[in-house]
Amino acid sequence: MSDNILEIRDLVVNFGGIKAIDGISLDVERGKIVTLLGANGAGKSTTLRSISGLVKPQRGTITFNGKNILGSTPDKIVSMGITMVPEGRRVFPNLSVLENLKIGAYLRKDSIASDLDYVYSLFPRLKERHWQSAGTLSGGEQQMLAVGRALMARPQLIMMDEPSLGLAPLVVKDIFSIIETINDSGITVLLNEQNANMALKIADIGYVIETGKVAMTGTGEELLRDESIKEAYLGKTKK
Repeated sequence: MSDNILEIRDLVVNFGGIKAIDGISLDVERGKIVTLLGANGAGKSTTLRSISGLVKPQRGTITFNGKNILGSTPDKIVSMGITMVPEGRRVFPNLSVLENLKIGAYLRKDSIASDLDYVYSLFPRLKERHWQSAGTLSGGEQQMLAVGRALMARPQLIMMDEPSLGLAPLVVKDIFSIIETINDSGITVLLNEQNANMALKIADIGYVIETGKVAMTGTGEELLRDESIKEAYLGKTKK
């Protein structure tokens, strides 16, 4: 079996006359954290949505565990082992924390008790508030719930779209720590994140996306040291 759990080749996505993705190719190695960097509108979220089956590409291949999943429905892709934590969290506000978590396991037929215990061990506050309506949680707690919901499907690959967006710095630190813990458990992580400094510090590999194309790739450490990355994404300019 290939070391890559996910391979994307020559992916093209058009929205009307606009090319959102223009021939992206990238690899996600099994067991690693891979980060996508780029400005808003660069094509990062569209890439994740294409993988999850929410967007239909015009061309290319998306291979997961050796199988081309392009054209598969979102529920089929979840059942294969890919889940996504969407931008903006998108919890069900009128349902309880526990009901939201159970929705994450809706395709499963086996017991989910051990998975609930695992999510509650990662996020004790969710256990404390399992009865509470999700819409009354803080932004950070809703992000925890969105991550927990994605974990309830027992994914091999979890994708996260802007997990730190709109969160306080201390909460952001907690979220990135949890991402590392999830990865340490054996789950591969594909991360789209505007906080380039935090994302690259935990990333094994990073891809810089510009106008729908891969402009640069390297290890997290290499990209953190790169002067053009510092200037564009880390708020530092060359001397």
